[in-house]
Amino acid sequence: MDISIIVPLLNEKESLSELVSRIDTVMKDGGFSYEVIMVDDGSDDGSWEEIERLASTNKAIHGIRFRRNYGKSAALYCGFARAAGDVVVTMDADLQDFPEEVPEMFRMIKEEGWDIVSGWKKHRKDNALTKNLPSKLYNATARSITGIKLHDMNCGLKAYRSDVVKNIEVYGEMHRYIPYLAKNAGFTKITEKPTQHAKRKFGKSKFGMSRFVNGFLDLISLWFLSKFGKKPMHFFGYSGILMFLVGFVMTIWIIVEKLVAQAHHEAFRPVTDQPLFFLALLAIVIGVLFFLAGFVGEMISRSSVDRNRYNISSEI
Repeated sequence: MDISIIVPLLNEKESLSELVSRIDTVMKDGGFSYEVIMVDDGSDDGSWEEIERLASTNKAIHGIRFRRNYGKSAALYCGFARAAGDVVVTMDADLQDFPEEVPEMFRMIKEEGWDIVSGWKKHRKDNALTKNLPSKLYNATARSITGIKLHDMNCGLKAYRSDVVKNIEVYGEMHRYIPYLAKNAGFTKITEKPTQHAKRKFGKSKFGMSRFVNGFLDLISLWFLSKFGKKPMHFFGYSGILMFLVGFVMTIWIIVEKLVAQAHHEAFRPVTDQPLFFLALLAIVIGVLFFLAGFVGEMISRSSVDRNRYNISSEI
């Protein structure tokens, strides 16, 4: 099979028929063998019944239904597991993504050898204040931390080589950072393609401003796990040494200062009466706690079932 198209959705009944019709037209015009996997993330507006109706008239349409809302990452994870195409495409169900972009993204992967082609909504049709500006700031931060030069990392329209989606795990709200997950798994051929973007035709967005805060926190978590997930002592050990040395130097400074004052018969304050002493003590305690956290992290890491999981590209 050439292409698997995964469509996560939540309460998008009104747009599904038009979306399927457009996908079917594009796939037939391009001569592609394809499947569409619609993942209903706990809709209560009749979306599942609409998926069943569409599947009854088109054998390329498949569906997965969650009993409740689990989030977009869970929907993509289940869609990736079921996908059978050589190229896996993700797109939103709200008709803001254009299925007409898929053939060129397919060509870029098959002919140019890219692992991931990410859509770039260069000219967004969203509200500039609530969507455009926060999106620019979010993407600038993501580029800086991940090292992946994408203008729109969170774009729902992406195409992947099948190997990519079979070798990464999408969980929590990490769907925003699939390119970073792929990079950490060894898939470094990542590019982007400017894509069209339409205004929402039906319903309303399921994501509020909180997604930018959550996205930043997820990015920090992912960065930390990628850097220190299998070697936590490298982070906590260095931090513990630094804090311990700061506290130790401060303590020595206080003691030496007192001894010098005594030697010169000058007035001095007792060590335990100085605020600096308690700051030094706090730094030493924090340093010890960092060390203990590192040891605990190492024990957890060594007990992990993924401690020796490596992605092997080929063998002879």
